[in-house]
Amino acid sequence: MVTALFVSLMTTTAEAPTTPLPDLPGGPYDIEFFFDPGCPFAWQTSVWIRRVVELKGISVGWRFISLRYINENKPDLPEGYIEATERGLRYHRICAAARERFGNETVGDLYRAYGERYWYYTSDSDYADRLAEAVHSADPAEILESLELPADLRSAADDDSWDAVVRAESDEAFRRTGPNVGTPIISFDPPGGNSLFGPVISSQPDDETAVRFYDALRTFVDFPAFSELKRTNRAPLDLPLLHV
Repeated sequence: MVTALFVSLMTTTAEAPTTPLPDLPGGPYDIEFFFDPGCPFAWQTSVWIRRVVELKGISVGWRFISLRYINENKPDLPEGYIEATERGLRYHRICAAARERFGNETVGDLYRAYGERYWYYTSDSDYADRLAEAVHSADPAEILESLELPADLRSAADDDSWDAVVRAESDEAFRRTGPNVGTPIISFDPPGGNSLFGPVISSQPDDETAVRFYDALRTFVDFPAFSELKRTNRAPLDLPLLHV
């Protein structure tokens, strides 16, 4: 199913350049969160981190990591997966254009608006049809209108001049972590602090656990020699769109 597909395809072996990225507007931030709008794991982690922002007052810079780019050299990708990653890239372009004009917070708003419409979409349709319907529910034009952003940002979806930004940030994510990881990637005290893939979570913790989880993660990430904890057994993602 979709979750298994993303688990198997969200890693990369791409080499990354060492050219530093420009600072995000409004920074520096406590963390930088690299996301692809079409990745369910990135979405679940972003919901958790937004709650931590509310509870602890940390600040988040939103950066791009494109599943379209990090998997572009993999052969025989399913057509549906390619289409999904293309949609993600097109939305990244809108986010990049919005960031240039309105700043980092607008990117976070755009990401949240997309995810809330897409991942929580429900209907009585069968699984495949529900996925197709969810795409239409996350309509960029409607999202821009709901956020009172200029409608002309919609045209950025077709403007591949924004791809240089998306690719550079995707490459930077793996420069910071090393290859063979996936999405999301979080940088702590960027750009010089440590960066990690994950955490990968299937459902949302309560507030107390959310904070303890973040504090525990900081304990690991603040030790420079720490690199990995992992298990491949994971609970199903608690997202209405993916319920079968």
